[in-house]
Amino acid sequence: MFLLLADLAHAAAPALAAAADPGAEMVKAVADGVVETPISSSVRLLLMLTGMSFIPAMLVVMTPFVRFVVVFSMLRQALGLQQSPPNQVIVGLSLFLSLLVMQPTLNAAWEGGVSPYLEGKTDSVTALHDSLDPMRGFMFKNTRREDMATVLEVAQVPAPETLDDVPTAAVVSAYVLSELKTAFITTIYVFVPFLVIDLVVSSVLVGMGMMMLPPVVVSLPFKLIIFVLMDGWALIIRDLAAGVVR
Repeated sequence: MFLLLADLAHAAAPALAAAADPGAEMVKAVADGVVETPISSSVRLLLMLTGMSFIPAMLVVMTPFVRFVVVFSMLRQALGLQQSPPNQVIVGLSLFLSLLVMQPTLNAAWEGGVSPYLEGKTDSVTALHDSLDPMRGFMFKNTRREDMATVLEVAQVPAPETLDDVPTAAVVSAYVLSELKTAFITTIYVFVPFLVIDLVVSSVLVGMGMMMLPPVVVSLPFKLIIFVLMDGWALIIRDLAAGVVR
């Protein structure tokens, strides 16, 4: 008798548990509906605002901004100017030149990924992938193979079979290394002529016995005159922009 009652109680336990929690099935149904529900406009806006916080970093490391700002900063030192042009001017000029050079790539990223996402045609993952494709293609075109090999070695990533297998972080890192190398090479060509002018002026001052006069004071007007006559700003900008493969 007691064994029969025990079996009946054991069999009725699941039914009693289900009856004790009548909202379980409702909660599960609501959760399934939330998963299948498309992202609302408010959530989409929140994701967009979060993504916009990464735009400054992306502009620095995924565009020729590094190339422009390094060369312009070193050019200021080569001329012997400490605060002219100011840092704000150099950064602003580098930013807008980068956007100008990157305009075709940015348009492709907008039309391929961002615009369909704002219109609700794609989800966030697809939009991110479609937006990064043009940027990755641009960075691959301007990245040296040895820099890419160095980054993959540091990250301990096996040799990829295709370019699609290369992680985006590795692509960005290799691209920045290539941009730094290009900027330093360009700086050498910019810096050497002004260094020669400083050496000539220093030798003349020593020969004249004017060793107490700083050579920079005398060489600065000559460097500015030469730089203006050769239209140096336009020449440097044209050379830097021509080196970018679009």
